[in-house]
Amino acid sequence: MSGHHPGNEAGNETGSEETLHLHPPVCELDLCHPHKANPLNIMPSDHPQFYWAIGLTAVVMVVEVIGGLFTNSLALLSDAGHMLSHLLALVISFLAIIFSSKAPTLKNSYGFYRLEILAALFNGFFLFLITLWILYEAYVRLESPEPVATTEMTIIAVIGLVTNLLTAYFLSATHRKDVNTRSAILHLMGDTFASVGVVVGAVVITYTGWLWVDPALAVLISVLILYWAVQLIREAIDILLEATPKEINPERVVEAIQVFEEVKGMHDVHVWTLTSGMYALSAHVAVRDMSIRETTPLLKKINFLLCQRFKIGHAAIQLEAEGSPTPVIKS
Repeated sequence: MSGHHPGNEAGNETGSEETLHLHPPVCELDLCHPHKANPLNIMPSDHPQFYWAIGLTAVVMVVEVIGGLFTNSLALLSDAGHMLSHLLALVISFLAIIFSSKAPTLKNSYGFYRLEILAALFNGFFLFLITLWILYEAYVRLESPEPVATTEMTIIAVIGLVTNLLTAYFLSATHRKDVNTRSAILHLMGDTFASVGVVVGAVVITYTGWLWVDPALAVLISVLILYWAVQLIREAIDILLEATPKEINPERVVEAIQVFEEVKGMHDVHVWTLTSGMYALSAHVAVRDMSIRETTPLLKKINFLLCQRFKIGHAAIQLEAEGSPTPVIKS
């Protein structure tokens, strides 16, 4: 069985707070080994970037809500609504990152990585609901167009656009590249497109007087955001359902492991995602008749291969003698 086992470096660690924890594969022979407590995945330097992104987003969201009501612009209000979802995405993402960095316990042996996926799923559903509300309001406005204060609308939209660009800079400066941070970036992309659309719409309305442009832009922006929301929800659900990662083909995994001369076959192969970029595998591996002592280097070679080629950092492998009957459990 390969998986949680102390490496030789355990003796080199000092201090009273040591714990085993899962982490992204580093392609060493021992993929899970003692570390100091506080195995944070988020770098300390990431905190200021998140603080700035959250603070700027909150301020501009309030400005857009007030500005949207003052200018009577649905496009601006829709941008404010999306800014609200973006703010929640940032806050939830940051909290999920903090909680997911907690070390595994006996009850939660895989740690708390899935909190990131739950947060991403919530963000996706919330964004979906916000988008539906915007589409409904746009339909009402298309039926009965209303005048808007285009000058104020343009100024506020430009402020929102600049804020989105600054937030993008802060998020790009972090070390996070997982699905949860990508969900926040998706919100940001939607905000940026919305701000650009509002600016363009304000200019068009100013020079043409076409009031329908405001709700029409809201519809176009909402459809684009809706597509992103569905993609995010699907990815999060796939991870929660432990579907095979789209980046990994189980048949290729079997072919790679069967290259070792000791391996005579594989079955019951399962590959799933713990959290974005962290994969796990369980499998039965049939080997030639060999002693337990001989299986240790084989397991290390298999673990190294899985890590190096497929980024699978946690493998639970059950060895069995070649030709052994597969046990059948009857209810």
